[in-house]
Amino acid sequence: MKNASLAGACMVLAAAALWGTTGTAQSFMSAHSSPYWVGTLRMAVATLFFAAFIAWRRQGGDRLTLTMPSSAWTWVLLAGLCMAGYNLSFFAGVKATGIAIGTAVAVGSGPAWAGLLQSLVSRRPPTPSWWLGTLLAIGGGSLMVMPDSATGLRADPVGLVLCLVSGLCYAVYTLVSQRLVHHSPPATVTLWVFGVASAVAVPIALGLSGSFSATPADWAIVAYLGLVSTGVSYLLFSHALRHISGASGVTLALAEPVTAFALALLVVHERPAPAAFAGLAMVLSGLVIVVWTETRAARRLSASCRSPSA
Repeated sequence: MKNASLAGACMVLAAAALWGTTGTAQSFMSAHSSPYWVGTLRMAVATLFFAAFIAWRRQGGDRLTLTMPSSAWTWVLLAGLCMAGYNLSFFAGVKATGIAIGTAVAVGSGPAWAGLLQSLVSRRPPTPSWWLGTLLAIGGGSLMVMPDSATGLRADPVGLVLCLVSGLCYAVYTLVSQRLVHHSPPATVTLWVFGVASAVAVPIALGLSGSFSATPADWAIVAYLGLVSTGVSYLLFSHALRHISGASGVTLALAEPVTAFALALLVVHERPAPAAFAGLAMVLSGLVIVVWTETRAARRLSASCRSPSA
């Protein structure tokens, strides 16, 4: 049980590392490319990836199914709507507030929403050590994305609400997906959830941005975003949710800014503010605490299962 929790945490960290490449990849797209279409198309490409993955596994003799139980469809639709809402409200919120504040609010609010929702739904509130690690990671992540100067920052109220909605949508998606992957294969769950999300997002992107026009290089980047930073990463994330709590999954996803930070230094050659390095240390410390909390909880559960009174 302890090893399973540790493996689950490592899968989320690997997924977060892939998510962290998204910003760098998008920075190479042409200036006229619509962020709404980028978010929508990466979900559509990921849907095709999940379908191809299932077909490949089935050819290899795996009995992986393409169908979901009829009782699960309400949850699939909810998770798909939340994934679409997360993508669209995030891009709209960041556009209104700016990248720094928008990213900090959207990414930072997700773990807090997840902790609160877990407390309400399962009546199993996260432990104080989980909150400590989460708050450290949120604070550190905010420092990492904030610029050295406050010049140009704008706290647009509508944009802030959209970013909070984005974090809420992501938290709900995670908790619902955790419920689904305990009853159906993770690849099948992600296939249908992202299929619903794509079907919802396409007409919205069309209405907001018109038709999508892109260069061949843009399409190559969209393919990377869909196959790797969305497809592979969410497959890892959905498998991880079988072994760790949804709230911890959302918190561990805060490792995403660490990868983005490293790529900004090595690839884009940005020069982060000194506070960003302090934020990096806070994020890493917070993640260590959350991983420790998960493995300790798994150890206690395993011990209680082995005890004669269990």
